Amino acid sequence: FCWQEWRHICVGDIVRLRKDSVVPADLLLLCSSEPSSLCYVETADIDGETNLKFRQALLVTHQELQSEESMAAFDGRVTCEEPNSRMHTFTGTLRWRGRTHALDGDRILLRGCRVRNTALCYGLVLYAGEWFDSKIMRNSGKIKRKKTKLDHLMDRLVIVIFLLLLLTSLGLAVASGFWARTFQEKHSYLAALYQHTSPAQQAFLNFWGFTILLSIIIPMSMYITFEFIYLVNSCFINWDLEMYYGAKDIPAEARSTSLSDQLGQIQYIFSDKTGTLTQNIMSFKKCCVNGTIYGNQGWDCSGSGLSREHPGEQRSDVCDVTLLEAAQRDNDPVLREFLRLLALCHTVMVEDRGDQLVYQAASPDEEALVLAARSLGYVFLGRTQDSITIRELGRTRTYEVLAMLDFNSDRKRMSVLVRDPQGSIRLYTKGADTVILERLRRRGPRESLTERALDRFAEETLRTLCVASREVGEAEFRAWSRRHREAAVLLQGRAQELDRLYEEMEQNLQLLGATAIEDKLQDGVPETIQLLKLGNIKVWVLTGDKQETAMNIGYACRLLTDDMEILEEKEVSVMCNPPSSHSEILQAYWESNNNLSGRGDAPCSRRLSQQCPETSCHQRAIIISGDFLDKLLHTGEVLKEKKGWPWRWPCCDRAEASQDQGGLVEKAFVDLATSCQAVICCRVTPKQKALMVQLVKKHKKAVTLAIGDGANDVNMIKTADIGVGISGLEGLQAVQCSDYALAQFSFLQRLLLVHGRWNYLRICKFLRYFFYKTFAGLLAQVWFAFHSGFTAQPLYEGWFLALYNIFYTAYPVLSVGLLEQ
Repeated sequence: FCWQEWRHICVGDIVRLRKDSVVPADLLLLCSSEPSSLCYVETADIDGETNLKFRQALLVTHQELQSEESMAAFDGRVTCEEPNSRMHTFTGTLRWRGRTHALDGDRILLRGCRVRNTALCYGLVLYAGEWFDSKIMRNSGKIKRKKTKLDHLMDRLVIVIFLLLLLTSLGLAVASGFWARTFQEKHSYLAALYQHTSPAQQAFLNFWGFTILLSIIIPMSMYITFEFIYLVNSCFINWDLEMYYGAKDIPAEARSTSLSDQLGQIQYIFSDKTGTLTQNIMSFKKCCVNGTIYGNQGWDCSGSGLSREHPGEQRSDVCDVTLLEAAQRDNDPVLREFLRLLALCHTVMVEDRGDQLVYQAASPDEEALVLAARSLGYVFLGRTQDSITIRELGRTRTYEVLAMLDFNSDRKRMSVLVRDPQGSIRLYTKGADTVILERLRRRGPRESLTERALDRFAEETLRTLCVASREVGEAEFRAWSRRHREAAVLLQGRAQELDRLYEEMEQNLQLLGATAIEDKLQDGVPETIQLLKLGNIKVWVLTGDKQETAMNIGYACRLLTDDMEILEEKEVSVMCNPPSSHSEILQAYWESNNNLSGRGDAPCSRRLSQQCPETSCHQRAIIISGDFLDKLLHTGEVLKEKKGWPWRWPCCDRAEASQDQGGLVEKAFVDLATSCQAVICCRVTPKQKALMVQLVKKHKKAVTLAIGDGANDVNMIKTADIGVGISGLEGLQAVQCSDYALAQFSFLQRLLLVHGRWNYLRICKFLRYFFYKTFAGLLAQVWFAFHSGFTAQPLYEGWFLALYNIFYTAYPVLSVGLLEQ
């Protein structure tokens, strides 16, 4: 190996990195000095997250490339996608020694990240160059600037003012031409003065003279003052001690300095739930195993001997003596499988700190479940690329990992396929109840008890997951594994093919039980939502949780009240006898909302009017799911493709019927949702969150704000007019993409109702004051032209004109823009 500058590194080079080195190019990790060729990296310079992440080399390169000589002889061939800007995904294959190995993002070290806690690591350069081959360089393009309504207004005003200047100069120039002709005729001694210029030429010259003289009306200095006011008002936000969170030493941060006046015009707030309205500090509270609910009894865990392995370790809140004793007796096979699943089915990594095991989890939920299993005697000890080791009630067992079926927001579940020490193969799956329950082998009394327990947990605002497993035959696994290996090395359609294989494996499951994790509301959330509602700001909650949990959180934070009429998709479906499509549900919504049905005998509208005859006077809330939203918008897409009109809108005449039908479906839904006081969307994906914001902006032209704390909120934050990131426990991706960063949701009330109002008033009064003093100086000059023969003579001395906007009249106007309250 030799030292080389970054610019001289080429694709195909093998690079050796030491601890604390910055990765110079996008590399395929070949091996490292850590066990199983793990490499810990810090990605703060890429996504702002300071927590360590790990990357892992392929098992074959880890085993074969143990020396620098073997590195030099490495002749593998990597086939990968073209350079792109997708930071978190990678698709490729490694062909070496006659075998093809799949590559994904977990094998890649990106340029810009820093190696931590790893003495040595080696990587093969995939993307290099000082231009735009590496992913971080692909993401370094221009950032689209958000513009406020005042910005757009000012752009139009400047054009109007410029035209006004030209028209005024033209009028005065024409007047000067007429004046020169008439005055010359009456005063013959002026003939020598005008002998070389005609009145028309004199008017032409005076036009440019007046244009220069009146150019103070062009608000060039206004933009400079504008930016200064924005900057100082942003500093006021940064310095506000009432938005400083002392517990974590996090102040408010205005990451954008040009949107402060927009804060005072917010009409809709789109909020995530977990980590935004809640604390995102997960604690395992209850569970249901084989139809039996545990977690009702309080008990001091410290005396069980199972709660923690060593003093000072992370702790769980499992405090049910019945559950602890049942786990210790080890005579219930379903409970044993339940706890084993919690210890095996996850992506947690272990950091061994002497006599302590510290878990590094990608999400607080996973950490809470692994800690709960440890408290009950099933301790996760560590993992390699192909095995997981746990201690079950004092007995250490190692399970061979045959496949990891990863979680994503579309699948809403994850699974692990393992071979136990006895040679049996089992699939362990955990995920949302909606996706697990529909994949069960049978639905009996115990499954019904578990479903009732899920509803009960949701009523207590607990986050729920279902866990299930099944035994996999050797022949079935071999056939599936062969197709899985083939799909894993595809370059095109890999994700879709893997999802299809995962779906095939995750069938005929046996339900083991359900978990319930508590995530408490942040301080001041109910009061903040009440104040925002008083300010005519509507709050929409977009969450991935189940409907019952989201609904109960809505009541807990006073987004929903007892006197509200709750519209749910299933209720409207029943009222519509049942509707043949989601378009009929939306039609019933439209009729009820607008009271515009021209068909008094329509069954949908009649039933709605019977149940809520005074709907226009009542407050409403609407609760829908991501599936309903998908089907609804899919209906709109189908309507866009069809030439016919499958159902008639009662509010549309013949002219309107020729409009874009798919757009009307979207508009009808948005009209209904915006007429409600609150909207809760549950089981939504990150893409759907951004879509909801986009629909309101498109059809209502409203000023929107999105607030969230995790990577799944980034699209929503970028789509909204104002993006607010919460500095929470899910990293800093949301903060890095936001316009404003806060530590708590409750600080939003001061940001909008105090700073937002002040900034909007200041900017508006500044603009009025600025144009007033500008036109005051302008009109005096115009009036003087009538007394000077329209000869473009200045009324003021030249230095006065030059300093009029910059010095003489700047400070009173500036003080209004900075200090007005």
